[in-house]
Amino acid sequence: MSISTPQLLDALNSVISIPLIPYQGADIDYAGHAKNIDYTMRNNSLSGGRPRVVSIAGTSLVHHVSYDDQVKLLDIAGQRMAGEGVLMAALAPNPLPEAAVLLARLAALQRPPDVYLIMPLGGTYGPAGLYQTLMAFADEQAGRFGARFLYYYRRPRDRDMIIRLLQDSPHFIGVKIGTNEDDVPPFVEALDKSKIVIWGIGDRSTAAAEMGAKGHTSGISIVVARASDEINNAQRRRDYEAARQIENEISPLEDIRFMQERAYNYSAVMEAINCADFDDVVGGTGGPFNPRVPAEIAREIQRIMAALEHYHY
Repeated sequence: MSISTPQLLDALNSVISIPLIPYQGADIDYAGHAKNIDYTMRNNSLSGGRPRVVSIAGTSLVHHVSYDDQVKLLDIAGQRMAGEGVLMAALAPNPLPEAAVLLARLAALQRPPDVYLIMPLGGTYGPAGLYQTLMAFADEQAGRFGARFLYYYRRPRDRDMIIRLLQDSPHFIGVKIGTNEDDVPPFVEALDKSKIVIWGIGDRSTAAAEMGAKGHTSGISIVVARASDEINNAQRRRDYEAARQIENEISPLEDIRFMQERAYNYSAVMEAINCADFDDVVGGTGGPFNPRVPAEIAREIQRIMAALEHYHY
């Protein structure tokens, strides 16, 4: 493994940047994807020279692209990162045997992911079955490839079993909270320092940080990287007032992304890139199931970006 687990845990106490996958028509714009990774790596304002964390996950439409495309996207990201930073790959566990095949392909890349995020499980299952199956899966994949995992927590009924999974498996190093701030303290209180609790619902993360969460995922860092970084910098030095000041500035964009049950989670970021006319990132024309936003939303995003574009560099 290129980075030790203690180093990885510290690196994840950061902005986990999730650059969107750009499309041109029906096809992924791989050159645009490479450009977006370059921007993310180059524009690093994290304190103390900390490494950038890049994740190909939720905002990037990972559920809507083939395994071949996922492998290519991760391969390009790893190449563009050139041995720097931390690379995270999302892994949808449906069906689990196919996920194992995908992990094997990713582990064989010249730059394999440093950590895998297990996405929410779909279909019918019981919490005990989730625990048993993921314990066995993690043991097998760690034995074969040295894989380390985070779990994306989205279903409150599973909380006790997920806490038990994190306590019992040395290969699950943490959890991404995708519900609400109230779920942060139970995980923080139950887990020791060998695990991490990450806020997983955007840059408005200071309330969770005050409760013990470390780091946050960001779908807008591809647009306003410095804002996301400065929020994390302030949280790490426990200057929560400074973090909230920046959160207040980016809140109008986050409000749009999360309206109507996250209907514009992807497309608002695409619109922000396109309307600002940045030449170092690519928004594209709209991905699968995610068309351009309505005209009135586009006008609002344009107004918002006029106030935020200074955070792009």
